[in-house]
Amino acid sequence: MAKGQEQAAADAVLTRIGQVAMLHHAGDREEARHRYLALWQEIGERGDPLHRCTLAHYLADTQDDPAEELAWDLRALSAAEELTEGRLADRHEGTPAARALYPSLHLNLAADYDRLGHREAARQHLRRARAAADSLAPGRYGEGVRASIDRLELRLDGVGPCTDGPDRPDGPEGWGRPPRQRP
Repeated sequence: MAKGQEQAAADAVLTRIGQVAMLHHAGDREEARHRYLALWQEIGERGDPLHRCTLAHYLADTQDDPAEELAWDLRALSAAEELTEGRLADRHEGTPAARALYPSLHLNLAADYDRLGHREAARQHLRRARAAADSLAPGRYGEGVRASIDRLELRLDGVGPCTDGPDRPDGPEGWGRPPRQRP
């Protein structure tokens, strides 16, 4: 397959992920979860790491069970690491995109661990999120991620309200949810 055709195919998968993300953000979480899972079946465990990273990152947010959310966020991080390490990083065009996801990936993991009561793991991923956020470009997305990091840090330090229950701030995005970039 020619390079241009390969790029178009890759872009088609990311476009489909983005379309489901819009469905999710419009409020149809269950349908989004079903469509993401169908995409996951197409991509598979051995599919393109950028696709797996992006899809798992979004799929995590559609889970009802915090342990399932953690499992999907761990899949996303694993795919990002696969993409950014070793020989694949030298030849994959999605490597910068995966690196740009690290602040959000670690922030989500910190929030997952916090919800599951694993405070030290939450703090460890929060530190990684903050370090990775230094590389984000100025702008709305970067500011949103940094603000989410700050809010979760306050929560972990006992300054903010609980992440679950009626005093959970910011609706479904909560304390540890960064804003999402379009795939």
